Amino acid sequence: MPASRRTFLQTAAMAGAGLALGAPARAHGHPTREAAPDPGPAPRALRLLILGGTGFIGPHMVRYALERGHEVTIFNRGRSNSDLFPGVETLIGDRNDDVASLAGRSWDVCLDNNAGTGRAPWWVELTGRQLLDSVDRYYFVSTRSTYANVDAVPMTAAQPTLTFETAGVDPAAESLPYGLAKAEAERRVLELYGPGRTGIFRPGLIIGPGDETDRFTYWPVRIEKGGEVLAPSSGTDPIQIIDVRDLVEWMVRMAENEESGIYNCVGPEYPRPISELLYGIRSVTTAETIFTWVDTDFLLERGVRPYSDLPVWRPPQMGAGFARFDLTDEVAKGLTFRPLATTAADTLAFHHSRPQEEQDAVLQRFFTPEEERAVLDAWHARPGASGPRWIGRQE
Repeated sequence: MPASRRTFLQTAAMAGAGLALGAPARAHGHPTREAAPDPGPAPRALRLLILGGTGFIGPHMVRYALERGHEVTIFNRGRSNSDLFPGVETLIGDRNDDVASLAGRSWDVCLDNNAGTGRAPWWVELTGRQLLDSVDRYYFVSTRSTYANVDAVPMTAAQPTLTFETAGVDPAAESLPYGLAKAEAERRVLELYGPGRTGIFRPGLIIGPGDETDRFTYWPVRIEKGGEVLAPSSGTDPIQIIDVRDLVEWMVRMAENEESGIYNCVGPEYPRPISELLYGIRSVTTAETIFTWVDTDFLLERGVRPYSDLPVWRPPQMGAGFARFDLTDEVAKGLTFRPLATTAADTLAFHHSRPQEEQDAVLQRFFTPEEERAVLDAWHARPGASGPRWIGRQE
């Protein structure tokens, strides 16, 4: 990672603290809980073992744990960003076959945030058994993708998760699809530690500074560019995502409170419509932008893929509960949400800290400008269309 990006990761948590902008008012009269209260000092200093620690969510987790006064040990292969936290103990190993460096040690909580591959269950099995008598609790970062379907409204943690049978996967497979891999990894943790010593955290799309997948970044970058922006659906489709800092900071506080259980990690508490998301992002730019809302069926007929070509957005007909999770239990246990303006501004700041070629690539990874223009032209050319409401628009 270039030095400028390392520096950004080390300071991003402070970015945007002075923003006066807030997200637009919550739709449908729901109250907002995006202003995070001061959690106060940690009840006691913990010894935390973080598996990973140098990827996307890891640095934010390490940084917050240190700020809270905890003693942190990192376990990873030592191959990337090894100089990110020079004062933090790092144990070297490989979750495929080498966890010897974990032997003979003890910690209060293990936070497992890097089991995101098709071999996640075997990684958890190996490290989980090694740590069985060495940690009081084992926290596992899972995913919303573990659910067998997201048709229920509202969705809760009680909904069934994928199995080999429901996923149509051979139990002898050496690598599993993402959602099934995480679901099986969850089961391994629960089998080893039992529900009283286990924390399962199921985030949706994790966004914010440091995210190199650009799945959320697409929208701030596209909106900042200005002009006519293709916006999907009528603007009412619900969206639930999670700022990486809201996720990891809550996990650290849950560890402080000795909590266990299974939780969904998306936000805000009341789903925001995509119109609120896009207008909220625009509020942190100076872009001259107009949103043209294009019908979902029109997009699907032209091969536009929700959540892929147009990231973040997934229409309700592809799973009515996908962005309608009931977060009553999570909010009661202290899950809070940053203002959208803060997340959007910090994401743009991270984006602009990257090498120019990486910045230029964002709009080519998803819905390219050429693809967007073609669909917009087709939308405006349909019978009875009135054309874009764009004064002085230049082709």
